[in-house]
Amino acid sequence: MGLLDWLRNAAVGPPPALSPQEQEAALRRQADIMVSLRAGQVPSVVRERLEASRQGRLPWIATLTPAELLLARSHGIRPIGAVSATCWMHYGWSWTLGHSQGWEAALQRLRAEAVAAGANAVLDVKMRSIALGVENSMDFSLVGTAVRIDGLPPSPEPVIATVPALEFVKLIDADVVPTGIAIGAHYDWLNDWRGSTDLRWMGNIESGALTRHWEAVRRQAHARLRQSAQGQGNGVLAHVNFSQMFEFGERENQPRRYLARHIVVATVVDARRGVPVPHDIQMVVDLRDGISPLLNTTKHHQAYQQNDEDGPI
Repeated sequence: MGLLDWLRNAAVGPPPALSPQEQEAALRRQADIMVSLRAGQVPSVVRERLEASRQGRLPWIATLTPAELLLARSHGIRPIGAVSATCWMHYGWSWTLGHSQGWEAALQRLRAEAVAAGANAVLDVKMRSIALGVENSMDFSLVGTAVRIDGLPPSPEPVIATVPALEFVKLIDADVVPTGIAIGAHYDWLNDWRGSTDLRWMGNIESGALTRHWEAVRRQAHARLRQSAQGQGNGVLAHVNFSQMFEFGERENQPRRYLARHIVVATVVDARRGVPVPHDIQMVVDLRDGISPLLNTTKHHQAYQQNDEDGPI
């Protein structure tokens, strides 16, 4: 028991014991949640809440600001309620691919909740991750506002968009439709058998081996991003761009090794009219030094807020 728990119990006493009926109901609810997650379905208690919110029998909750709610309503966009999803991922053999899989699993669950709510889209999706106290694991969470658009039936494939309602409306007015989220991730090792990275006595000189290694890893991550975006739209805006490289010293009869990993997350868009767009997925990635406008204009959409450690990405 932690100090806060002890102080709480000292002030208000221990929580009341559950009755046998309450214990049985809690066990049934937990079993339903586990069965539903394994089947890729929405738990009954969540589905009932979303249905009641859609029908107006429960008050709805939204992540949008009052100004965004007013603007959204003026464009025929009506909130149904807040939806959320989480995935606790153990990424034992691959941190990089584990992050990609964790986000994908959370996205699938968020989309399932949006379908259960009868939504056309989920706006203002915030991406959060929390390093857990269990070794090699992390929680990947998404939360957003499910909305329906006047005149459209519920969608079996609701749009998942990280843009807030204000930006969503502006994009719609410009005939650019946010259609989803794409994720690309890759990692690779470099074994420096020839010692080509040892440039300590050469002054200011580029390490060609590390440059080529870094470029190859980033290109593979971007290729995976394009694959993830295929079928969703004809362009992507990369708003998360996270890179790390680690050096491992020489061991007995072994060379120095380098591990590089790169993750990029993007909002997929479909430009329906206006300037012709090539069929190939076009990508914008900001790689400049210093403060990036892609990372700082909408902080709550930047899941990787630090680029120096595994942490609250």
